[in-house]
Amino acid sequence: MNTGTPAPGSYYERIDEHRYKPTVHAGGAWDPDEQHFSPLGGLVVHAIDRQLAGRPGTDLLLARLSYDILGRLALDECEIRVETIRPGRTIELIEAVVLIAGRPVVRARAWLLAALDTSAVAGGPDDRLTPPEALSPWSMTPTWPGGFIASLDARLVGPPRPGRAAAWVSTRHALVAGEPVSPLASYVALVDAANGIAVRQPPTAWMFPNVDLSVHLHRQPEGHWTGLDTTVTFGPTGQGLTSTVLHDVSGPVGHAQQILTVRPMPGH
Repeated sequence: MNTGTPAPGSYYERIDEHRYKPTVHAGGAWDPDEQHFSPLGGLVVHAIDRQLAGRPGTDLLLARLSYDILGRLALDECEIRVETIRPGRTIELIEAVVLIAGRPVVRARAWLLAALDTSAVAGGPDDRLTPPEALSPWSMTPTWPGGFIASLDARLVGPPRPGRAAAWVSTRHALVAGEPVSPLASYVALVDAANGIAVRQPPTAWMFPNVDLSVHLHRQPEGHWTGLDTTVTFGPTGQGLTSTVLHDVSGPVGHAQQILTVRPMPGH
């Protein structure tokens, strides 16, 4: 029976071992002919996961990701190359480079730390967001265009204010068509949406894209929802900062930071 609900798609399709083709669902919010960085960030984690899976005896957890966006992310096939910068049994540093048309457009580094049982001393702030199941769907498309934003199931936690909002985001779409993806890659693929949920100025009048993303985790996220408790600050000299406490349905899992270049739209 046809329910009228479109079948879920994917953000990427694999071409070969290192190359991926973005779909329309990866379209950007500032330019639909560009990739939104959010799914690309998750794809980098997927590429790192695949490299680690090929090694025996790896018992390390990804604890920090830092991405630098070096250029325009055209909605074109991309290549991801991964290498180990600092090998180790308990601490390891991995670098991934994303290339489009042979040109590096993203450089990412990931610190992996040993997985140990520290439950006896675990603790920290435990303020939880209202569960997504208790909230109504919230459309971001009146504010933002692009295939990625249109693909999201978003749930707003309380009324937003300029530069301040909390929301849950999830998606029915696979990160890579026909491939199992780790919970962490799926989670990270939604984190860059943070800069779009707590709008300080209308994006029709002001540009404020991020040029980086850093993610620090004290716990591995679980489930299909990414919780974003976000504050956006604009400074007086063209810089801004998006700061987010990251959540899953069990509570906080870490923090994300994005530095912004703030500038008026042409004609404003």
